[in-house]
Amino acid sequence: MTSTSSSTTSTTQRVRPRGERSRAASAGLHTALIVASAVALFPVLFVVFVSLRGRDGWQEPTRLVGFSLDNYTHVLGETKFLTWFGNSVVVALGATVLGVLVAASAGYAVSRMRFPGHRPLMWTFLVVQMFPMAVLIVPLYNLLGQLELLDSYAGLIVTYCSISVPFCAWMLKGYFDTIPAEIDEAGRVDGLTPFGTFWRLIVPLARPGLAVTAFYSFITAWGEVAFASQFMSSEEHYTLAVGLQTFVGQQKAEWGLMTAAAVLITVPAGVVFFLAQRHLVAGLTSGGTKG
Repeated sequence: MTSTSSSTTSTTQRVRPRGERSRAASAGLHTALIVASAVALFPVLFVVFVSLRGRDGWQEPTRLVGFSLDNYTHVLGETKFLTWFGNSVVVALGATVLGVLVAASAGYAVSRMRFPGHRPLMWTFLVVQMFPMAVLIVPLYNLLGQLELLDSYAGLIVTYCSISVPFCAWMLKGYFDTIPAEIDEAGRVDGLTPFGTFWRLIVPLARPGLAVTAFYSFITAWGEVAFASQFMSSEEHYTLAVGLQTFVGQQKAEWGLMTAAAVLITVPAGVVFFLAQRHLVAGLTSGGTKG
């Protein structure tokens, strides 16, 4: 009897709970994650490393001596980097604010209201997303030229909104669908107008979706090159992505300056991502029906 009980206990101890990985599987998983992280981080770390090697340090990137901040001081003090940075901030913030407002209004209207053409409107947004950016350069250039918006912040902001709004409207429409319609009815009972209901009740609950769409709009405008290089003709109006091209000419390429400027450009994008992630997590944990 004692032998049978001991055998049963030993068998029970050897049985692994469901969902628990073996040591070999855990080691393999962690190894794969470490390798994937190293592959993803290597290009970024290499750019940072080259930017700290001086003007000609990129020619011998394997040497571990000669580190300095010469590239950064040259970019910040002897180029128009700060002007390009200011232009990018104006354009990116303008495209983010305008794009999110338009996309949120369109997504909420399609989610809550039934008006003639509301379904074709969303399909039109989807079809617009299928066109490559290169195909849109010529018609947008002609349109901005007729409106006298070439080489202006307003023209570039409207152009970037034409890229981000269709995707953001689709995303926000799906998020608004998850918010109970009873909240709208409660707002109308309290005497709020449709816009008041949207602004005071729905927008706070839609913070996660708004954070994601704002981040997408900002990144679209912050790192875009094709439209900015074609629509902005004066160097005083260059954005950062276009200004970087001045470091690479036909006769000589200043890769040290290029890498230093690239590192500086990633800082605002990282800050915006951190802020969007924080609001996203906060919005999700608060719940969509919290009163």
